[in-house]
Amino acid sequence: MGKIGFFNTAQAWGGGEKWHFEISRHLHRNGHEVFVFAHKNSVLSRKLNAAKIPNEAITVNNLSFLNPWLRSKITAIFQNHGFQALVINLSRDLKLAGPCAKKAGIPRIIYRRGSAIPIKDSLLNRYYFKAIVTNILANSQATKKTINANNPHLFPEDRIKVIYNGIQMDKVPPLKPRLGPLTLGNLGRLEHQKNQGFLVGLATELKKRHLDVKINIGGEGRLRDELQKSIAENDLEKEIELLGFIETPLAFMQACDVFVLPSLWEGFGYVLAEAALCKKPIVAFDVSSNPELVRHGKTGYLVP
Repeated sequence: MGKIGFFNTAQAWGGGEKWHFEISRHLHRNGHEVFVFAHKNSVLSRKLNAAKIPNEAITVNNLSFLNPWLRSKITAIFQNHGFQALVINLSRDLKLAGPCAKKAGIPRIIYRRGSAIPIKDSLLNRYYFKAIVTNILANSQATKKTINANNPHLFPEDRIKVIYNGIQMDKVPPLKPRLGPLTLGNLGRLEHQKNQGFLVGLATELKKRHLDVKINIGGEGRLRDELQKSIAENDLEKEIELLGFIETPLAFMQACDVFVLPSLWEGFGYVLAEAALCKKPIVAFDVSSNPELVRHGKTGYLVP
């Protein structure tokens, strides 16, 4: 197979970072040579170090691809590693690492697309997807459909491969008897896409109906303060709790009765697979890839 590089400079922890960590760890444990580039202050970097997966800390921004010194440095690093394939995560990573990988002579430059939103039909994107990227890895059929949505000729469809995110099925913690109110769970980054503000309205409506329900929200993000303020303004401190970053998502799922996902879009909802693995009923919006994970009326409900 040859040495495989992974390039993911996201600082926040999400599905893409979980995928990069678990895939690199799996390959590393099975004797394959891997190396990961990650943001120095990220959860991904911390987990890579704890798992003793070879990695290097790097910090980039949206304009880093304009820095000739950084491009030269990364090209030299790629050449020294002798990668046979490089898997790139973010669009900003593609702009920087993609041309460096091509200049370094890496045979396969793989863009992993993890978000089911259309790619912009820009001059830069047309260049990268024509001249740099050799393959695209999509995490769902919904994600695949969005790649060429704005330009049917952006990238050859036969070089887009859908591989669903894997999930380890022997790690489910035992279910313990639990007393208390019906508990709804939500897990994800506190960002616009994940739409946790919807849960404030949900809690308000349930409270009006005099239903004894608790909503636990796991995750961190830029909207934490805004959500906390909204919870206080609606007098929902007893009904909603922000639990912060969750190290053990399956244990979190086991503490819920129903999993609720109000995301506006998903590439592949890891949390839906984890909730299903824990045999929790799911309520989610009928958007993007959710119908690929939830069997409506059987494993959960997909709503408009």
